[in-house]
Amino acid sequence: MKHLFLSACLVASAFGMNAQDLKLPALSPTQKLVQEFSTSNIEISYSRPGMRDRKIFGDVVAYGKPWRTGANGPTKIKFGEDVMIADNSVKAGEYVLYSIPGEKEWEFILNKGNAPMGPNGYDRADDVARFKIKPRGIEKPVQNFTIEVTNITFNTCKIELSWENTRLTIPVMANNEARLKAAITKAIYTPNTPYFQAANYYYETNQNLDTANIYVNKALENNQSAFYMWYLKARIEKKLGHKHAAIEAAKKSMETAKGQALEAEYIHNNQKIIDEMSK
Repeated sequence: MKHLFLSACLVASAFGMNAQDLKLPALSPTQKLVQEFSTSNIEISYSRPGMRDRKIFGDVVAYGKPWRTGANGPTKIKFGEDVMIADNSVKAGEYVLYSIPGEKEWEFILNKGNAPMGPNGYDRADDVARFKIKPRGIEKPVQNFTIEVTNITFNTCKIELSWENTRLTIPVMANNEARLKAAITKAIYTPNTPYFQAANYYYETNQNLDTANIYVNKALENNQSAFYMWYLKARIEKKLGHKHAAIEAAKKSMETAKGQALEAEYIHNNQKIIDEMSK
């Protein structure tokens, strides 16, 4: 046995093996999620424990007790700008996301600290937000704890947490409307005016449509062959109820899209506008 042990050591030494060289699969692999949102990013770093034939909520994760919302180290979430989370104002920055699971309601905690909850490290004075979310059941079990950013719009999104047969949805809203309006107004009076981008933003957020129409016309003055700009104009005119103008813009978009890689898509989309406005 002694000779076998020495032989194993010699083989390990010959191949330069040591503890640091040994890489084994992680039972709770880490993930870093970076999602563009509003004018910045949401970044989430967490570990993903698996079910592994275990009952999770009410057993592995106890009800009524603090949980680090993942495995291994605390789950971290970073917001690139000020946001509202479940009606709580949260400044840009990085936080730890704790939770207290319950059968009918979960309490979530955003904390400025970076230590596991417990007698050592966690300080409630560092909490920046506490809010409650009702869980909902899902039919197909989620094997690994999963956090996603979904339902993204110009100023809202949802942070969804799923594991086993449970899903929780945390609403997020960026306070960007006044800031973006000011940025658009400032940009309009600079060289290389972003008329198209401004018109598209107003169209998608369903505001200032008359201004959006002015801006898309300005954009088209120097780019009459831009089929995507004509398509935006057609959609703006449609929202404004200008049937003739919408149809003419749609036809122009179809015409200028010929020979382009997206020709079929734009012909299809513009034809829908023509059909709807011709009724």
